[in-house]
Amino acid sequence: MIKKSRFGQLLLKKEVIDKKTLEKALSIQTDEDPENTRALGEILVTDFKINHHAIYGLLAELYAFRTLEIKINEIDENQIKHTKEILSKFPDDFKNKLIYKKILPYQLSYGRRNTLIVLAADPSEKITERIPIYTEFKKYEVVYVRLDILEELIALIAPQKNEFLDLLQEAEDQFEDVDETRGQHDVDEYALDEEINKSLLVNLFEGSLIEAVRKGASDIHIIPYLRSNVDFYFRIDGKLIRWHRQENTSPEAMSAVAKDRATGVDRFERDTAQDGFMQRIIDDHLIRFRVSIIPITSSEYERRFESIVIRTIDDRNVITDLRKLGFQEQAEKDFIDSISKSKGIVLVTGPTGSGKSTTLMAALYHTIDPSINVLTCEDPVEYHIKGARQLKIGHRYTFENAIRSILRHDPDVVMVGEIRDRITAEIAIKLANTGHLTFSTLHTNDAPSAISRLYKMGVETFLLAYAINIIVAQRLVRKLCPECRKPIAKDKWPAALELGFKEEELESGKIYEAGKGCKKCNRGYKGRINICEALYFTAEIRKAIVDSGTEIDEQNIRKIAESQGMLSLLESGLDRIRTGLTTVAEVTYATSED
Repeated sequence: MIKKSRFGQLLLKKEVIDKKTLEKALSIQTDEDPENTRALGEILVTDFKINHHAIYGLLAELYAFRTLEIKINEIDENQIKHTKEILSKFPDDFKNKLIYKKILPYQLSYGRRNTLIVLAADPSEKITERIPIYTEFKKYEVVYVRLDILEELIALIAPQKNEFLDLLQEAEDQFEDVDETRGQHDVDEYALDEEINKSLLVNLFEGSLIEAVRKGASDIHIIPYLRSNVDFYFRIDGKLIRWHRQENTSPEAMSAVAKDRATGVDRFERDTAQDGFMQRIIDDHLIRFRVSIIPITSSEYERRFESIVIRTIDDRNVITDLRKLGFQEQAEKDFIDSISKSKGIVLVTGPTGSGKSTTLMAALYHTIDPSINVLTCEDPVEYHIKGARQLKIGHRYTFENAIRSILRHDPDVVMVGEIRDRITAEIAIKLANTGHLTFSTLHTNDAPSAISRLYKMGVETFLLAYAINIIVAQRLVRKLCPECRKPIAKDKWPAALELGFKEEELESGKIYEAGKGCKKCNRGYKGRINICEALYFTAEIRKAIVDSGTEIDEQNIRKIAESQGMLSLLESGLDRIRTGLTTVAEVTYATSED
């Protein structure tokens, strides 16, 4: 199959991908609907998170597309006006499809026959062939431009619109002061409906979903603020940031809108927690949302306030290539060795929001193969994993029932969402000891303490020592924006010195802190990266666990592991700082509990 792919051969030759990744990508392509098969480049970028420019820059070179370097800060008003005039000659529907595909009709090259220069992040995209059909431009040239540059250019010239928020903006004058005497224990549902219809709160709610997806928010928080205001917060890169405050609106009305738009919740139930579900097509992608609603108190005891948190589940954010996790060299090697075995437990630990599920997803995609049976047991299931059979948990089929039935379903690889108690721990151990590769998570602060936690659950040291392949304890820290980062200020040196840096390192100007923020980042940060300690179970580690007796000697296990190359969470963080990826403040915060 590989030999038939000319582009695949070139990717291997240039060492953009390895043979195993190419084989998996071609296998995915073969299994897809013949009438809707994706190109190899799209599969590698979307499913395996390979760098877009590494793929499409090479594609442009292979098929002799011209490449254009554009500096956004050097574009003048005449060029912007010229491009907008060209776009105005395109039908709106076709123009929107082009923009969505990251294709921008940019300028006319004048000559014997005027040629339209069309910028594209994927120059092989077939939609460009329709330009002569839908427009007056009969001659065109497709030119390759890097995706990040093209996205900036589109944002400058033809930004995406949020139709819900546009309608809301037009109707701002319709908002009226709400009746602050309302809100006793019997909520007036008719009055709420009247307020919802008048103030276009449905538009605000739907608009918030679109904006959250476009801004890469993991969660949306909708919270009452005082008597007649509602705050919308987005969690971006792990931090809550206020996106919008809706004034002159009763929180009860906003809660009613959210409930009406979700499945599985009762609008009229305000005294207990509820969980619901929604899905929307946003920018041509199916996005799922998990809704959590809980009743909360306020200083106005008679009001029926609720807090709403909506988790965005965007399959485009799933990391399927282990290299994209960003593990440090020794940790990555040990992790790949552990998940390449035919049996044993791979355990990822850390607090909520530390990226445990992301790591396990990448591990699963690394091992999934048509020749093996991969089962997952999660509650709830968030992401669909192609090639795995994901058990559906419900009232009649509980988490405990599911993990017991896994043993009878002839698995090769199993993911148990979380080891919660002695029952789940024993089943994970049994799976590992009967020749199954088992992935799971646990809530502990570091890797050695996970061994103690399992021992206290009732698992014998001998079973622990020989069932586990590796324990990875991880945290997520925000990545510095490379555009606006700056050397750490002298007044912050004491904190850096206390963390373990030397004065000459700080004087070098290569230890950074966040800048004020720029158009490419969020207050000096963009994205997150992990810091981790990977406790690989060598013969010495196994012996130390078996010899522990009645109390697991965590310090001795850590000492052995570090002598064999394991970085502690703090050392991992210090390495990230030294390479300019994060800050002293981020690492201090992430490791302070340790």
